[in-house]
Amino acid sequence: MHLMDQPCAAHYAAHATECIDMVADLARSWLTFSAPVAAAQAAGRPLVALESTIIAHGMPYPENVRTAREVEALIRDLGAEPATIALIGGRIRIGLSNDELELLGRSERAHKVSRRDLPAVLAGGGLGATTVAGTMICAALAGIEVFVTGGIGGVHRGAQETFDISADLQELARTSVAVVCAGAKSILDIGLTLEYLETHGVPVLSCEQDNVAAFYTRDSGFRADFRLDDAAEQARFIRTKWDLGLAGGVVLSTPVPQAAAMTSGEIDALTRQALAEARAQGITGKAVTPFLLARIKALTSGRSLATNIALVKHNAEVGARLALALARAGRGAGAA
Repeated sequence: MHLMDQPCAAHYAAHATECIDMVADLARSWLTFSAPVAAAQAAGRPLVALESTIIAHGMPYPENVRTAREVEALIRDLGAEPATIALIGGRIRIGLSNDELELLGRSERAHKVSRRDLPAVLAGGGLGATTVAGTMICAALAGIEVFVTGGIGGVHRGAQETFDISADLQELARTSVAVVCAGAKSILDIGLTLEYLETHGVPVLSCEQDNVAAFYTRDSGFRADFRLDDAAEQARFIRTKWDLGLAGGVVLSTPVPQAAAMTSGEIDALTRQALAEARAQGITGKAVTPFLLARIKALTSGRSLATNIALVKHNAEVGARLALALARAGRGAGAA
């Protein structure tokens, strides 16, 4: 076997890099940036991605649109630029206007878009609300490093029989975006979700407490991999991971404010009831999570919605500070 000579090796390496760049350019050609997001990116201001499934499927109208606007305002007030992501008219929209937020908030036909759904909704020109996984993909294409959501998806309760595991977890393993959240949604099996993330090498950070948050409740009972309370520390950790070539996301868990938190006992009981109703009605797949959230809202007379809004706003503040810290950290050991 003959070793490839150096000029030939250099040629093939350059060709491979050129092919990768062409693929990336093709993917980015599907993006349309709003004027504020484009201006912020050109000026070097940090961006914070926001999902749209929470608008179209996670909250009722008009609370969904009002919350989306308030979250965007919080991020701007802290010095970053929000970029709510959705699929509209065959384009990946990075940053939405008020009219587009209204469209998502009022529509009953918005597709819930994860990795597998992106080609179908884009090719068909439909309206798509991006999940955690879908938003991570679009954020990475747009060069956005921080993404704020309410809670990530994960391993559903009873997954040993149903194999119902959110695509969010695989996306966290492969796409290099930091996801700020209030942990995994309380309706999930959080222990198995964390085991899955560990298996795939996804670090789970926590700020403000040692344990991972559990969406409606502050404490899941499971310890995070690392506790980092300061945004600069979080940024150094994340930047070091990516500088080392360790692809994939990072979960940064932060708990819902104490005043808005619900108790784990109450949420567990409500989740069991809602799951039983879902099984009785034959609800499966991507319809499960919206159904459970809606049922818990109804069973709590709206208290869970208030908790959801409070945690998303808190996550936005944490995410904006992280985006600013990552921008200051730069790239490489010397910059960090």
